[in-house]
Amino acid sequence: MYILDGDPSALSAWIRDEITFPGEFGRGKRGNSAKRAQEWLCLHGFGLVIDGDFGRVSEDTVMRFQFDLGLHSTGKVDEPTWTALVQPMLDVLVNPLLASMSFGDAVAEFANQHLIPHPREVGGQNAGPWVRLYMKGNEGRDMPWCAGYVSFCLHQASEALMHPMPMGTSFSCDNLARNAQDTGLFLRERDASADQIPMGSVFLRRSDPLDWTHTGIVTHAAQNHYETNEGNTNDEGSREGYEVCTRRRGYSNTDFIVF
Repeated sequence: MYILDGDPSALSAWIRDEITFPGEFGRGKRGNSAKRAQEWLCLHGFGLVIDGDFGRVSEDTVMRFQFDLGLHSTGKVDEPTWTALVQPMLDVLVNPLLASMSFGDAVAEFANQHLIPHPREVGGQNAGPWVRLYMKGNEGRDMPWCAGYVSFCLHQASEALMHPMPMGTSFSCDNLARNAQDTGLFLRERDASADQIPMGSVFLRRSDPLDWTHTGIVTHAAQNHYETNEGNTNDEGSREGYEVCTRRRGYSNTDFIVF
C-alpha cells in the first residue's frame, strides 16, 4: 500500500520503516533510527554529519529543532519530535483526490503533492529517506531514482482510484519503455503531438532507439515544449540530479507513455 489511510500498518514495509516511531532515544543511540533522525534534521535545514551515531551534536541539533517548533527541548527524539521530523513524508502519503478523475490526472495530482515538500537526496548520491521511499528501501550510487519516483506516483494513483495498474513499473527507464510498448501505451516522438500527450503522461528521454536515460511526469504539453514534474534531476535537467522539481523540456529525443 502506498497511501496512508488511517492504519499505518497497512503501508508497504519499506514505507513503514521510514515513518514509524522507533521509540524514544537520545545521546548514545546508534544505528538506523539515529541516522534517520540526522537525515531529517538536515532536510529541515539543521545541518549535521549523518553517521548514525547520536552524540552531543545530534542532541544539540534536536534541541534547536524542538525549540523552533515549540516542542519540549530535551534533545531526545520522542514521538512528537519524530512525527515533526517525518511530517513531510506523511504528507505525501495522504490521498489528495477529492473526486473521481482519469488515471493520468490522478498521477499528476499525486506528483504535485510530492513536489510541495521538495524531496531531495541527503547524505550522499542517491541517498536519504526520499530515495528509499521511491526505491522500495534501496539507495546508493547505483540507484538512480527517476523511474522509481514515476512508479511510486503511478501506484498511488492506481490505489486511490481503485484502478488496475495500466502497466508494470520499474526502477529502470528501459523497462518502463518496454512495459509501455507491451501494453500499447508507448508513443514515439515521431508520432507525438501536444494534443496526444495528456496531463499525467510519462516522458522518456532517449539516447538511442533502445536506450532511455531519464523519465518524469508530464503536467502540460504545449506546441513547442512540455512541462514536467520529475525526480532525480535539478535545475540543469541532469539525469543524475538530487531533487524533485519542475522543468520545461523540448520534444527532441523524447518518447512518451500515454494513459
